[in-house]
Amino acid sequence: MDLDLRKLRYFVAVAEHRHFGRAAQALFIAQPVLSRQIRAFEQELGCSLFTRTTRSVELTPAGIQLYDEASRITMVVDLALRRVHEAQRGEQRLVVAFSPGLHVSDAIRAFTASHPKVAVDVFPLRWWERDAPLRDGRAHVGYLRRPFDDSGLRTVPIGHETKVACLPVTHPLAGRSTLTSADLDGEPILGGRTRRTSSLEEKFELIASGQGISLVPVSVAESYSRPDLVYLTVADALPVETCLAVPESGRAGPASDFLDIATATLRRCTGGSERKNPGPTSRAPVPSTD
Repeated sequence: MDLDLRKLRYFVAVAEHRHFGRAAQALFIAQPVLSRQIRAFEQELGCSLFTRTTRSVELTPAGIQLYDEASRITMVVDLALRRVHEAQRGEQRLVVAFSPGLHVSDAIRAFTASHPKVAVDVFPLRWWERDAPLRDGRAHVGYLRRPFDDSGLRTVPIGHETKVACLPVTHPLAGRSTLTSADLDGEPILGGRTRRTSSLEEKFELIASGQGISLVPVSVAESYSRPDLVYLTVADALPVETCLAVPESGRAGPASDFLDIATATLRRCTGGSERKNPGPTSRAPVPSTD
């Protein structure tokens, strides 16, 4: 079946307002019209999206899943339409995504110096997105850390950086100069399969409050220095690779030119080698644990 975007937007309005009358007012349509459109949408999908009572409208499990997908779908459509209109006006735009802690400003400056007519936007990636914006059209180029799914992408290695342990200053290990992986055995690690967080700020707040520790790249540690956290080198931690990535379908035009310029610029900035922890980026006196 073809997804009806108009009905999808109607669905989003009802899901956000949890009320057909208020959603209809926001959409500037009559409530009976909205109700008919939602019923028709449910019939087309073959599943119920809402549980209706005389007092409330709640999302079904299928409705919750569709609502999670809807914002991404409508964003991709809106971006595609914007690009169509920009092409009609003869405009060019490049969107560069980057992982937390990685910096693309030097590469963008070098690119705009030789491509002044190309507008450049930046797209800061949330930790769980990785390569997704390159696949759904939100970004043309990504400056990423592995691991990520590189199928269908052209990747260019830039360098490596080590990971460091992030601990609260009250932790018994916080007074050490370096650690090994064995020192962290049994410690609650935030991230991955254990207690995912929606942002780095949330993760660091949990760490500072004693809810766990985390292993983070050096560049992230440098970007998030705070007095209640300490970052320590983990001597046997494996380095992670940083690289540029573009979709195979985007190897021509501004994205390709940016890839060439950014490769030379970023390798020069990083030295093309491993970034190591210069030492604890934040340390306060460790209170006695007696």
